[in-house]
Amino acid sequence: MTLVDQTRDVLGQAEQVFSGTPALEEIVRLRDRLDAPLRVAIAGKVKAGKSTLLNALVGELLAPTDTGECTKVVTWYRDGHTYEVLLHPSEGGKPVQARFRRDDGAIDIDLDGRDASQVDRIEVTWPSSGLRALTLIDTPGVGSLSESVATKAFEFLDPEDSETPADAVLYLMKHIHASDLRLLEAFHDDSVANPNPVNAIAVLSRADEIGAGRLDSMESATTIAGRLGEDSRLRRLVQMVVPVAGLLAETAETMTEAEFRDVQRLAERADELETLLLSADRFVEGRPETPLTSIERERLLARFGLFGIRAAIGLISSGEANSSTSLSDQLLAMSGLNRLRQVLTSLFVDRADVLKARSGLLAVERLCSEHPGRPGVDALEAELERAMAGAHPFNEMNTMAAIRSGWVTGPAKQLGELERLLGASGTAGWERLGLDMPQQPDVVKAAAIEQLGRWQRLAENPLTAHDMATAIRVAIRSLEGLVAHPH
Repeated sequence: MTLVDQTRDVLGQAEQVFSGTPALEEIVRLRDRLDAPLRVAIAGKVKAGKSTLLNALVGELLAPTDTGECTKVVTWYRDGHTYEVLLHPSEGGKPVQARFRRDDGAIDIDLDGRDASQVDRIEVTWPSSGLRALTLIDTPGVGSLSESVATKAFEFLDPEDSETPADAVLYLMKHIHASDLRLLEAFHDDSVANPNPVNAIAVLSRADEIGAGRLDSMESATTIAGRLGEDSRLRRLVQMVVPVAGLLAETAETMTEAEFRDVQRLAERADELETLLLSADRFVEGRPETPLTSIERERLLARFGLFGIRAAIGLISSGEANSSTSLSDQLLAMSGLNRLRQVLTSLFVDRADVLKARSGLLAVERLCSEHPGRPGVDALEAELERAMAGAHPFNEMNTMAAIRSGWVTGPAKQLGELERLLGASGTAGWERLGLDMPQQPDVVKAAAIEQLGRWQRLAENPLTAHDMATAIRVAIRSLEGLVAHPH
């Protein structure tokens, strides 16, 4: 029986226990979530680039990136067969279909006279291949001047009386701030996680701005992301830190032929533009004989950013990009979005069943703790404990959390290898084993057997600390699974 099937059985038992109570509706929603795409929330401070990154991931200019009313409301973007926008009122009741239009690509939603405080959430259904595996949820910015807006992200990720709607979170940050840590801790405020970093990834957003738009900005951002990833405060809350130039990624995914031609015109006179590319103001307000008008240059700057313009001119001038398609591909690789997509696939999409099952079981655990004397709750808790204790993926998650929280101690290199075996860098066999690229099953099996013997000897060594030996035994179980089913 799969983990999802076990969870479905637990939820079925919970339906019987809580029949006739308000909790029944929540349990039915949880059961339906098991068959739906994984829900990933995008969170961060105001102006962190959440909507821009969402657009880049979807591959379309859907989410508005200005500071209108809609950016103050939790907004869901899901795949579907029709184009539809629903408003869910804060006071409850049935959702209302909203009028909308495309404004320069982004969806402009008419709230019909309501302000953001009167709307609980917005659901946008949009046929898109970028939304088939993941439902993306754009949350209001933390640190907004409006207290009601600032608390919406916290209320969404840590609701008081129901399950957390998100299965995983992408948190955008520039550095480690107290409010960033508080929101991540709110998302992990549950007993199974304690907290658990397995369903959270930090994104070093607007990474190209870290180096003031220089061509080596992404290299600098990668170095900083590595340092942040080693910070003990962040390690216990997120699985890794990935640098992304969100604006460049969004533009690379949605670049038009007209934009390519404009950049091409600039590249033809690249030597003359060198001083203008020292700052955004110089670029926009440059001398009149510069190719393109100041309005056209300002529009390009808004789309590419200074780093993107410099990179695009360099790629065209060197002959590495001679079409809009090749320029888009090169800028996309440079932006870090491809790496983020790989991480999302490996850590979230490939682990979707585990994360969705975890969300469902957590909610049942909470309902049981809130109704300790209700008939059938004791039997339900016993079934819940069996499902969680017998599921190896949960043991992997809890062991990873124990390592990152400092509860398991040992040599840094050894702990790093343990995390990798537990799936911290991806759940595919070659990723767990630290191989450079996907390998044939016989290669994966041979590597797993070799590593299995080494870890078994270490677990049985009397000098190995008890907590470390316990963690190693979980990793051994993972290796045994790879030997039996190399993939």
